[in-house]
Amino acid sequence: MSREIVRIAARGDGVTADGSHVAFAVPGDLLLDDGTLQRGPGHQLPPCRHFPACGGCQLQHLTDTAYADYCTSRIAGALAQHGLEAELHAAHISPPRSRRRATLRALKAGGRVLIGFNEAGSNRIVDMQECHILEPRLFALLAPLRVLLGRFLPQRRTAEVQMTLADQGVDLLLKGVEVEGLDAVEAVAAFSEAQRLARLSIDEGLGAEPRYEPRPVTVDLGGIPVALPVGAFLQATADGEAALLGGALEAVGGVARVADLFAGLGTFALGIPETAIAAEASREAVLSLKTAAARAGRVLEVQHRDLYRRPLDRAELAGVDAVLLDPPRAGAQEQIRELAASSVARIAYVSCNPSTFARDAALLVGGGYRLEWVRPVGQFRWSTHVELVAAFSR
Repeated sequence: MSREIVRIAARGDGVTADGSHVAFAVPGDLLLDDGTLQRGPGHQLPPCRHFPACGGCQLQHLTDTAYADYCTSRIAGALAQHGLEAELHAAHISPPRSRRRATLRALKAGGRVLIGFNEAGSNRIVDMQECHILEPRLFALLAPLRVLLGRFLPQRRTAEVQMTLADQGVDLLLKGVEVEGLDAVEAVAAFSEAQRLARLSIDEGLGAEPRYEPRPVTVDLGGIPVALPVGAFLQATADGEAALLGGALEAVGGVARVADLFAGLGTFALGIPETAIAAEASREAVLSLKTAAARAGRVLEVQHRDLYRRPLDRAELAGVDAVLLDPPRAGAQEQIRELAASSVARIAYVSCNPSTFARDAALLVGGGYRLEWVRPVGQFRWSTHVELVAAFSR
């Protein structure tokens, strides 16, 4: 008797109603008695030659509709584990070739340099010859970068390659690479100029050091250029950032005074005109945000604050009409407890982890908030990584 695939698990396997996991199965497929899979309408031909070996994508075999359904079901399942339900808006999926930041690995082996993501569940590097998620300007850098790293990487030595698309071009950070001597320094400079890099930094083990930066590197947030520290966090795609910002604006509802917690460089603080307070633990991000806001004439109180150790308490939240928070994957349990006891009218919660979001949502609901809606955002296209923005109100 055949069994239908009813969902996709967190790691990408299809799952039947009785809990059997089947690799590369999609809801609507049938698992036949002989163990073969009868495919349903949710399949597509994966566009990339490296799938499924490359760990950059786990779900290229899903159609856009099936992938959007997966993003929605991940969130619904996480909420259900805490006895919660919410209106789930249509999932927003970033288009192919829109990823503006990525961390890759490099290895010199057999006289050539391999660059790419790790193979799924392995330390083996899949040498990237095509990519359907990276922004083309990032991918175009790989071929000349192989030549440059061929000069500096010893045999069987690995390095880390961080690429971010800034306003001025690609911001490149190389970790685990030693650049010594005049010839090496000149080669780095020539490479940077030829590729028109915004910046090239080297981390030899003691921290990142910019080696090429013809002008200050910035990223546009809310129409304001913000200094981009080396290795700073940035939303993975501009498209996904816009979707999250749009959801956050809807969630806070145009109130008079907003606090942005875990503010980073100011993606939301600068994008929401009503933001009056921004709190962030990274000293470099705080400096960038404070400077950008002042230059733009924005009245914004920027606090250097570890919200895990010292969350805003209910007294500090008393003068705030809405709170926006975008915590790391661990969620914001300490801050959420203070919010649950506060009188803040509206909360916009941006999350990169449906599980910790659902845990925190249960605390807010237990404190008297209503979870109005959740919008899934798949800016890590074809991956199992799902993000969201949600609205709470009293």
